[in-house]
Amino acid sequence: MSTDPAGPARSGAPATATSPDTSPDADRPAGTRVLVINSGSSSVKYQLLDMAGRDGAGAARLASGLVERIGEGPVADHAAALRQVAAELDERGLGLGSPDLAAIGHRVVHGGTRFTEPTLITDEVVAEIEELIPLAPLHNPANTEGIRVARELRPDLPQVAVFDTAFHSTMPEHVARYAIDTATADAHGVRRYGFHGTSHAHVSRAAAALLGKDPAEVNVIVLHLGNGASASAVAGGVCVETSMGLTPLEGLVMGTRSGDLDPAVIFHLSRVAGMSTDELDTLLNKRSGLLGLCGDNDMREIGRRMAEGDPAARLAFEIYIHRLRKYVGAYTAVLGRVDVIAFTAGVGENSAAVREAAMRGLEALGIALDPVRNALRSSSARLISAGGSRTAVAVIPTDEELEIATQAYALVRAVHD
Repeated sequence: MSTDPAGPARSGAPATATSPDTSPDADRPAGTRVLVINSGSSSVKYQLLDMAGRDGAGAARLASGLVERIGEGPVADHAAALRQVAAELDERGLGLGSPDLAAIGHRVVHGGTRFTEPTLITDEVVAEIEELIPLAPLHNPANTEGIRVARELRPDLPQVAVFDTAFHSTMPEHVARYAIDTATADAHGVRRYGFHGTSHAHVSRAAAALLGKDPAEVNVIVLHLGNGASASAVAGGVCVETSMGLTPLEGLVMGTRSGDLDPAVIFHLSRVAGMSTDELDTLLNKRSGLLGLCGDNDMREIGRRMAEGDPAARLAFEIYIHRLRKYVGAYTAVLGRVDVIAFTAGVGENSAAVREAAMRGLEALGIALDPVRNALRSSSARLISAGGSRTAVAVIPTDEELEIATQAYALVRAVHD
């Protein structure tokens, strides 16, 4: 496990839990700190943030870390991983038993149609999240395991589930529904849910703030470009369209995922190549996208190969950019007026070449980049559009942990005020 900003944790830290605060006021949100836990299938990421005096507009990060390779070595399971996190926080005087801790916020990937806002976790809520496992079989089981262990460590502390799908739950029904038999769709939960919601929520608000406006006054296209990639159209702070659907496979070209695809490709490969459901799942989720096109899913490596004249890398890049530009055009039509296009996540924040190529030739939409601003490397939110651009273009660092902490802290305060 590594931590930030205090440096590496000692791997020999005892795997012991912190004693909870059992004083009469323990159920009151006297503290201002929120521990954010992102429990994945083989890892647990965490951040401890202090929300004091910021009213959710920002926070001080006190600690962060990652426990990896759960089940492969000395960290046998998620219980051991969470106890390792607790031990590291204890060593730094930031333990789970601190009265300064107001809540634990958990990232949960899929909330279905039931969970459309941050939710205080109860036994009933955990059971309902588990019922959604068929919609997110790779993510929700690990999310619920992290919740279970954290509740054992601090049964007295408010714990909040924040759902990746929640921000997109405002999509109109004519956007969320697929054009398939309604009875079949309803019986099996087949509809568009969208993902990366905490990132899209954070970035869309930050983009409005960068323009000095209230989110209710601003229309934003958010381009979350990492190994997974998604776009959203946000009208006045409300998501009205997003590129991912029932699963994170739909939409943009991604690192290893195909994005939009004629569904008959699946039937064709099943018939002529004899591919099983599992093989097709692996193909489209793990062997497609940039990796499938050119053998690399790292945009930096693809850029290096293009500079050396590699045609496969060039074609992969052009396919990636074409899909991006198509979504920008489509979402411009959906919104009617676009005030700002915001690039975020690993590729969006760091690849000037992707931003330049994606925006090139869109002058008819009122978009013009400033090449000097675009080339500038910075960890701060910034405009990269030219002064005369009718539509602003921005780079906004995403902060999903801050978004989860903000939502969790606001809910706990509202419940107890």
